[in-house]
Amino acid sequence: MNLTLYGYDDQWIAVDCGMMIRQDLPNSPLQVPNTETLEALKITPKALFITHGHEDHIGAVAWLWPKWGCPIFATPLAAGLLRYKFAEHQLSSAAIQTIEPGEAVESSPFTLRYLSVTHSIPESCAIMMQAGDYRILHTGDWKLDPTPLIGSPVNAAQFRALAPVDLLVGDSTNAPMPGQSASEGDVAKALANTLSACTGRVVVSCFASNLARVLAIGLAAQASGRRVSLMGRSMERMVSVARGLGYLDDFPPLVPAHDLGYLPPEEVVIIATGSQGEPRAALQRLAQRRHPFVDLEPGDSVIFSAKAIPGNERPIEQLKKRLLQLDVTLFDETNHPELHATGHPAQEELRKLYQWVRPKMLLPVHGEARHQAAHQALAEELGIQAPLTPVNGDMLVLDQQGLRCETRYPQPPCIVNQNSVVAHPGLDTGHSSARRGSLFLALPVAATETGWCRIGRLMLDASGASPMDEDSFSEWLDEQLDEITADTLADLRHALQPRLVHWLANHLQHMPEVHLQIMAAEMPTIEELNDEP
Repeated sequence: MNLTLYGYDDQWIAVDCGMMIRQDLPNSPLQVPNTETLEALKITPKALFITHGHEDHIGAVAWLWPKWGCPIFATPLAAGLLRYKFAEHQLSSAAIQTIEPGEAVESSPFTLRYLSVTHSIPESCAIMMQAGDYRILHTGDWKLDPTPLIGSPVNAAQFRALAPVDLLVGDSTNAPMPGQSASEGDVAKALANTLSACTGRVVVSCFASNLARVLAIGLAAQASGRRVSLMGRSMERMVSVARGLGYLDDFPPLVPAHDLGYLPPEEVVIIATGSQGEPRAALQRLAQRRHPFVDLEPGDSVIFSAKAIPGNERPIEQLKKRLLQLDVTLFDETNHPELHATGHPAQEELRKLYQWVRPKMLLPVHGEARHQAAHQALAEELGIQAPLTPVNGDMLVLDQQGLRCETRYPQPPCIVNQNSVVAHPGLDTGHSSARRGSLFLALPVAATETGWCRIGRLMLDASGASPMDEDSFSEWLDEQLDEITADTLADLRHALQPRLVHWLANHLQHMPEVHLQIMAAEMPTIEELNDEP
């Protein structure tokens, strides 16, 4: 959920404030960071700094910022998106201050400079901060894209001028991936080639925030003599904000969706939300023939220009089956991988940035445990100290002795329910007696062809609970995952919950308050599995 606090001399600032979708809970509620630890430690950030406008970096601001009331610094696109959110929450947006990439701002004792990086949304920035004698580079989400379509490539000289830095807090998402990530410029060429060969109507689904991709689709449509229409509220909002900032000046004129029925199919390109199989998104309505203005016909094409987010594999497959039943042609990451590019750095990009800024230490963040471990190994190969792979709730200390974890604070989940943030009650254990302690269990799983399997380490945090044999518990969990048939994480949770309560009741002296979070993880590649000891 990307909420990081930095403190020096008892003064604190926050970087990013995002949310996540709880796919394992009924109705997929939003989960936002728990601020109980901050309140218990009397930590109130003096300022909030936003690195970019993705929901996992700004999605919780409107929910949590009222507790702080501090200034919010964001680049123009992220600031525009935040103002929309504040208006929806009936909050004044006076605290939102726009900062341009390259500018510096002071929040004593911190001095921070925003540095442009390329990512899958414009105006993404790393933040270089200094407090006392310490210099920390917080990369945010980034990649080294030589042809980003919107914005400029990363300025190598600007980053070389930072060297050396004491600590780099860095994106681990693609750390296991060798080589270099693909460029948005290459994807634009692939989209243009694909659209020019399509007959009939074409629907392209991508993330609304990937404005470079949206622009590439619009230009490819124009080049092939097609008109463009948008479907989905998030797509319309993002394009509206981006146009106001001048990012889509070359984008062709839009056709309202209600006018599409008057155009010949071969003259139409629809840019739609719903690449993740979301039940209420535009692409799902088209697949179910429930859209009020368009019916897909045999000979039409649907292009998935987005990677499947872990946990969405089965809903996406069900969506594709519905589309194939309509006799449309499908293009996706499996049969046409050139139609998508990741927004995160592969190993060669990590090496290049680290050669520029020469960090003494690395803190690998983002991604899953195995991504952090791969990032840690890469740093050590480059002679960079990387003593920790942190988890949520870690209080880390950087001083003359190095980097260490001082304390780990459990983070009970907080979800948005009926427009308010509430603690999720945990599992209903079926016992009315008082609980002894708390057990926080985060279970990373990946979908397999037949069911589910556990990926990476089991994250288990017991506070005041009876001791348990973690090895036998892990083996039991793996057996259950292998047995359970479930299409979604919510179904998996529903099936696992009573079995888990039964096992704990039989193996612990006292029943704790149990908090379970089932998280979707990426299945490791064969190459990664072969590299494991």
